[in-house]
Amino acid sequence: MQNSFPEFSIVIPIYNEEENIHELYRRLTTVMEKLCSDVGLSTDGYEIILVDDGSADRSWQHIKELRVKDQRVKGISFSRNFGHHIAITAGLDRAMGKAVILMDGDLQDPPEEIPKLYEKFKEGYDLVYAIREKRADPIFKKITSRLFLRMLRKISNVDVYLQSGIFRIISKRCAENMKSLREKSRFIIGLMSWVGFSQAGVEIERHKRYAGRSKYTLFKLFKLAWHGVTSFSYMPLQLATYFGFGVATISFLIGIYILYRKLFLGIPLLGYASIIVSLFFLGGVILFVLGVIGEYIGRIYTEVQNRPLYVKKEEIG
Repeated sequence: MQNSFPEFSIVIPIYNEEENIHELYRRLTTVMEKLCSDVGLSTDGYEIILVDDGSADRSWQHIKELRVKDQRVKGISFSRNFGHHIAITAGLDRAMGKAVILMDGDLQDPPEEIPKLYEKFKEGYDLVYAIREKRADPIFKKITSRLFLRMLRKISNVDVYLQSGIFRIISKRCAENMKSLREKSRFIIGLMSWVGFSQAGVEIERHKRYAGRSKYTLFKLFKLAWHGVTSFSYMPLQLATYFGFGVATISFLIGIYILYRKLFLGIPLLGYASIIVSLFFLGGVILFVLGVIGEYIGRIYTEVQNRPLYVKKEEIG
């Protein structure tokens, strides 16, 4: 019979990963059974929580098949696609383990690296993240990821390691504190750093996807980056203010210069072309500033609606 409170909870968000699920399960159970044996636990010392984020393929059917043959597998199916970090949140809400392992379902996070993370975790850290020194990702994704994390560290008070990702182990008290953070625009890595518990990194080599294609499009990456920036900093509002003040100052100085040329040098105005260009430019600045303000107001509107973060269609285990 499985323990009510396992030592380990492995939380894995799933979105259209039907080609990877069974191989993920095979490799993960091999690693976890050996790890449990090494630390003196039974093979029931862990649980696997697979969160289906509204997949359009047979991912949920495969999860239910795994549940039939292995009671350590738990599953949550969303009514629609709520997003990667929301799926991780649902898994954290369900996790009961003393150590919670987060990883993606495409096998780019190798299950075989879990013992290495756990060795560091046993030193007393509340969070141990994987440092991806070697990544098999496309060069464009590497560059955009590094730029985003570097920018986030610069403009916010969140200390996010530049080569880290979702793959990590967190303590139960860290997981419990994460459960109390319910904002709708979620950036899990930033939230875990914001909580403030002790953390350390361990170098691993990130693999290529086992099968399928990445679900993160350029638009989704930009959206995640924007969530991260606006969730942990009001710097965009400050930049909009500075930008507006700078444009107003430049416009005023140009106006003084044109007036000087007219009154003291006798140079006539050149017509409406310069005025039209200036109006379009100022109109663009105004729209930009209003857009930034509107983004923050929109987040306030979303929060006060107080809707649940996700809706479960089905749950097993």
